[in-house]
Amino acid sequence: MGNKKIDILFNHWQYTLQFFGVDQYKIAATFTQLVAAYCTAGRYYHTLQHIHHVLNNIQTLQAYTQNLPAVQLAAWFHDVVYDTQANDNEAKSAEYACQLLNNLAIPISQITIVQRLILNTKHHQAAIDDIDSHILLDADLAILAADPVDYQKYAHAIRQEYAWVAEVEYIQGRKQVLEKFLQRQHIYFTPLMFEVAEQSARANLQAEIQQLSCKKI
Repeated sequence: MGNKKIDILFNHWQYTLQFFGVDQYKIAATFTQLVAAYCTAGRYYHTLQHIHHVLNNIQTLQAYTQNLPAVQLAAWFHDVVYDTQANDNEAKSAEYACQLLNNLAIPISQITIVQRLILNTKHHQAAIDDIDSHILLDADLAILAADPVDYQKYAHAIRQEYAWVAEVEYIQGRKQVLEKFLQRQHIYFTPLMFEVAEQSARANLQAEIQQLSCKKI
């Protein structure tokens, strides 16, 4: 990311933490820590660019929120631990968030909410009345409804993150993931995202499944 986007992200982080009265030194120090986490090797999609997009999508959906600061904090931490060879990334990300936010003296009630939101990103499911989770999940999955060119870039970046997986196994696993989304009654939870993004997301998922099915191994 360029310096301009880093500055925008810092402003996001600063704005959210100032809501809780965190001082400027701690805001800057923890931002540096998060930037380092999202710049670790092996990330091609789950990067600061992704966090930037998720935060922007949350802004678009903020009218639905019940606890906007908690949703924004969860966005920052939901992929802070990301290892494609592990199956506990969400749990570790929630633990990371707890430790860092405790050090910033964020109220434990807020930390508990942030952790719940993060954990719900594991299966991209939430209780029917969990509006804030719905917003985070929709913001996280907004990429599925991107224009076809950007969607192809996303799909390629995911493949890069799983470069250690053999092609035949990747195709099988990826198709299963995509088909699970298509089997849902709704991919998106919020009325706005369902209205503007549901059809595009389903078209993109079906197109990727078709491309994967046509690949010669």
